[in-house]
Amino acid sequence: MVSARPAVQSLPAYKPGRNPADLARELGVARAVKLASNEVAFPPLPAVVQALATAAAETNRYPDNGAVVLTEALATRYGVDPAQVVPGCGAVMLCQQLAQSFNDPGSAIAFAWRSFEMYPLLAQVAGARSIQVPLTPGRPGGPADTHDLEALAAAVDDSTRLVFVCNPNNPTGTAVRRPELERFLDAVPADTLVVLDEAYREFVTDPEVPDGIELMRGRPNVVVLRTFSKAWGLAGLRVGYLVAEDPAVADAVRRTHVPFSVSMLAQAAAVAALASEDEVRRRVAAVVAERDRLTAGLRERGFDVADSQANFVWLPTGEATAELAAALESRGVITRPFAGEGVRVTVGAPDEDDALLAALDEISAGSATATPGS
Repeated sequence: MVSARPAVQSLPAYKPGRNPADLARELGVARAVKLASNEVAFPPLPAVVQALATAAAETNRYPDNGAVVLTEALATRYGVDPAQVVPGCGAVMLCQQLAQSFNDPGSAIAFAWRSFEMYPLLAQVAGARSIQVPLTPGRPGGPADTHDLEALAAAVDDSTRLVFVCNPNNPTGTAVRRPELERFLDAVPADTLVVLDEAYREFVTDPEVPDGIELMRGRPNVVVLRTFSKAWGLAGLRVGYLVAEDPAVADAVRRTHVPFSVSMLAQAAAVAALASEDEVRRRVAAVVAERDRLTAGLRERGFDVADSQANFVWLPTGEATAELAAALESRGVITRPFAGEGVRVTVGAPDEDDALLAALDEISAGSATATPGS
């Protein structure tokens, strides 16, 4: 009998957010709302739709394996050499390529926890140890929701090849600021690669939260990950990118990519999206305004919601998490629960967020359980 590696056999299955149409049919209602996957509520950009229509006529051919046009557009945007840029099939694929490129079995990957759920899985597949450093309260008396960069730096040992810093952090939405991040980067050994995972960078409004690409400059052991899946509205096309200060780091990551993994359609759409930045900025501003409204509404209902720098908010509901998420789902609102910790809620369109708030009011009125203080 053929068996997979034990590390693969023990991997938990990835659970995507439920399809809202399926839930609506199950509940017998006209519509369900999905606030689980951090997508933007806007339709694709008009320029993206046009670019996809044009590119579709050529899909009998393989895409450009080097994504040259996209690579050059990103290099121009950030003032770097194209050799420093690596497009990939979403930022998560680039995370996997980083682990493949720099981690041998027995080495380590360090990261805060809770953070992006793929980090420990990447270590497991690579045969590496996970060094998990607990989050710390971001404000006095608050829940643990923020990177403890001092502790993370102290946890790095001689075997640590990669350190992930998710900023803003997924799923808590909190972000670390420039002084703390600069001290951390200065403390990490030169032979350990720091990955600043900035999937939600476009939604940052706190001026003290630095642009990772600025901090990367002059630091050859720093790379920055970003994606077109969130603010740019291309979640269904899977395209992200890495920018490295050291071209040799980018070259190593490039060597592990699956050929043609960034499709022709994804490349065309990403280039068109970059050319539509003014519209993207307007959309992001609308998301940020709605984020503020949603945060205020949740706080009015007793939830201890930190200021988010992403397109989602975090409800630290502890042991009530599963019950609350199930109660919301039974009312047609899909969220992303993390058992025993909290619920991540994507900032949706105003009517979607109103449906969430109304569902919370129903739950509060009907039961003393699954409430903020339980």
